[in-house]
Amino acid sequence: MKTLFSTNEVHPRDRFDYWHSVARASLVDHNSWTECRRAFNAEIQAGALANIEVVLFENSPMDVAHTSHHVSQAKTDDLFVCRQVAGELELEQDGHNVLLESGDIALLDPMLPYIGRFSSGSKLLVLKVPRRSLEARIGNTRQIVARSIKPLNAESRLTSSFLAMLPLSAGNMSATAEEAVSNQTLDLIAISLSKSLENHEPRVSSARAIASLNVRASVEMRLADPALDAKTVADAAGLSVRYANAVLADEDTSIMRLVQAKRLARCRSALADPLQAHRTVSEIAYGWGFSDMTHFGRRFKKAYGVLPREYRTLAKTSNLPKLDPSNICDAHSGVRKSS
Repeated sequence: MKTLFSTNEVHPRDRFDYWHSVARASLVDHNSWTECRRAFNAEIQAGALANIEVVLFENSPMDVAHTSHHVSQAKTDDLFVCRQVAGELELEQDGHNVLLESGDIALLDPMLPYIGRFSSGSKLLVLKVPRRSLEARIGNTRQIVARSIKPLNAESRLTSSFLAMLPLSAGNMSATAEEAVSNQTLDLIAISLSKSLENHEPRVSSARAIASLNVRASVEMRLADPALDAKTVADAAGLSVRYANAVLADEDTSIMRLVQAKRLARCRSALADPLQAHRTVSEIAYGWGFSDMTHFGRRFKKAYGVLPREYRTLAKTSNLPKLDPSNICDAHSGVRKSS
């Protein structure tokens, strides 16, 4: 994590204005107010974990407002996962009010207006996660913005503790490790958000989102099994094959297309990992459930534009090919992208 700003380095008369400009650039455009500008103290640290931005805020009491005007000017397609580290933060978005205390988690959508009130001694961790990657796991997120997820059950305790460790790791891992941890982070967040839906009035979209998450978890747990089929996945998720595929069809995929996309993504990651350079291409492919090397090579080239051996060679020189959106199943969701 890199310190972007600290009031220790700024004259008291300039602290708040300087902080505001840095905060707008590092998170999202907004208005802010504080009771005493000259006594204002704050620090902002930032880092990255693959495609997740990690931002840590520590500041004096203040109010912030992300207005409709700011939304109309926004160019981000991220969602904000907030974990309160210390102090309290009151948030209001889309008719929901929530008070975050230490360890609590909430989701914010920067494409919707919101207001926030930071208490004295507030410290907040914000993960800027790709909307598409999170919604691929749980569906539309609007119904769960600004809802407190407290670490009261096993899933939420694990997620809260895991997120708390990320600032210590961001920027200190290999690219391959960052990608793996990024996926684990999104999976844990998705599980906690889906769990929170159980405490609110059920909706059809919520049920399908939970079903989708269960199918994806079932697939992830069994990727290495070459005999994996749609029935095994659906049974483990507690669903019929027909319903599981219907849920995934909302995301333009199916059970077996999802299996293939995730296996290919795992192989791609392994081929680019210098720590796995001692493994043969066939060993990697067989290890992730492929049983036919000709089929694997053909599918890999269709997805990534080159054969597996060529991909490994290019990875050593950091000259990897750009992925063709028309041919690639997203490694996280299995959804076929369109240009």
